[in-house]
This record gives sequence, structure tokens and C-alpha cells, in this order.
Amino acid sequence: MKQGLSWFNTSSLVIGFLFLYLPIALLVIYSFNESKLVTVWAGFSTKWYGEMLRNESLMNAAWVTVKVAFVASTFATVLGTLAGLIMTRFGPFRGRTLFSGMIYAPLVMPEVITGLSLLLMFVAISLDRGFVTVTIAHITFSMCYVAVVVQSRLVSFDRSIEEAAMDLGCTPGRTFLQITLPVIAPAVVAGWLLSFTLSLDDLVIASFTTGPGATTLPMKIYSQVRLGVTPEINAVCTILVGLVASGVLIASLVTRRQEVRREAEERAAQAAP
Repeated sequence: MKQGLSWFNTSSLVIGFLFLYLPIALLVIYSFNESKLVTVWAGFSTKWYGEMLRNESLMNAAWVTVKVAFVASTFATVLGTLAGLIMTRFGPFRGRTLFSGMIYAPLVMPEVITGLSLLLMFVAISLDRGFVTVTIAHITFSMCYVAVVVQSRLVSFDRSIEEAAMDLGCTPGRTFLQITLPVIAPAVVAGWLLSFTLSLDDLVIASFTTGPGATTLPMKIYSQVRLGVTPEINAVCTILVGLVASGVLIASLVTRRQEVRREAEERAAQAAP
């Protein structure tokens, strides 16, 4: 019985990983294909990366996407962290249910509805669509993910540390910067990475809120894929996969190092007379 269960778990794990990562692996492999036909292997070559760099429209779209993702994820992290603090530290207050519902709404709202509502708002206030509107839209839907991540970390936070710091004379602001923020930093970084990845990947909301000169990379790829996949698209997607994977790996290593250092400091403090 145990052997059958073990075989089933192993098979499920292998199938799951193949389903998730085999298409990405094929995309990376065919980005080094000599042939212009993406489904016919004709030998190893890196020429399509050079063609990608010479494709001005593709590079402009990639640069717009990176700028939007960086600005949006930074603002979303600040606002999401504040929202997480409010939901965990302020206790019951008038309008808490409405506030929580507004924070969590983008998690369950269809992207088409979110994009359309933002488009109507921008038209109503006569705001020209472009880089600013796309960034505001990405802040709107990614902030809730940061709030959820930070809130889950604050729920298990030992507040006696903050109370001890304030008893020793720290102001609330200094306590947050020197005590609370370093402890919840892994959650904040995780929220930033999550919002950055979601912004890089967004197509639907950006399609509603973009304008001339603010075409994002997913929109550019989608418009070209309708005419046929080219090796240049495989190359740019491979670079994006590498950037995201590198960011996640670096963040994991930094987070793990901070946890090990904090555990060592706690053991040293407990061992001290």
C-alpha cells in the first residue's frame, strides 16, 4: 500500500512538473534554433538574440514593460505594506469591512472587468492613456497581493519586540524602521517580486489602459503571435524567464541568509547570561 501511494505521488509530481516547465524548456531550447521555423530544429545558433536586439519595436516594448513593472511594483509594495499594517494593527474600526473588501477585490475580480472599469475612470477624468495609466492600473491590481503577503507575516509577528523597543525610548516610527521592517523584510521583498512578475505578465488590463508609445511586451508578443511565432519572440521570452528566475533565486538566498542570521542572534541572546 505504501509503495503504491509512493509511486502515485512520484508520478503526480513528475507529471505536474512536466506540465508546468516542459513548455518553458521547449521555448528556451528553440530560442537557440538556427532555423526560422520554430518547430523545426536546424542546429544551435544565437543569431536570433542578435536579431532581437536589432528589433527596435520589440526592445522599446521590453523597456516600457520593465519601467512599468519596476515603478508599479515599488508603489504597490509601499501601499500594500501600509494596507497590511492597517488590517493587522489598527483593530476594529469603522469601515474595516469595506476597506478589506476593497483591498481583496482585485484578487477575485475578472481582469476584463478591472481593465474596463479603469478605462472608464481614465476617460471620465480626461487622463490620456499611456505610461501613467498603465502604471496606475498595475499598482491597483498588484497592491492587493503585497497586502496579503505582508498581512500573513504580521499575523505571526511577536509584538513584544516592538513593545520592548518602545519601552526603551524608541518612537513608533523608529520602532517600525529598526524593528518591524527588518523582520518583515522577506515578506515585503516577496510581495515586490510577486507584483513585479504580475506586471511583467499582464496583457488584459494593459490592453485597456495603454495608449500610443506605451505598448508593453506582452501586447507586442500577442500581436506578433497572431501572425506566427518567430524565434525572436522565443529569445525575448527566454531572457524574461532568466531575469525572473534570477530575481527569485537571489531573493531566496538573501531571505535564507537573513533567517539564519536572525536564528543565530536569537540563540546567542538566549545563551547569554
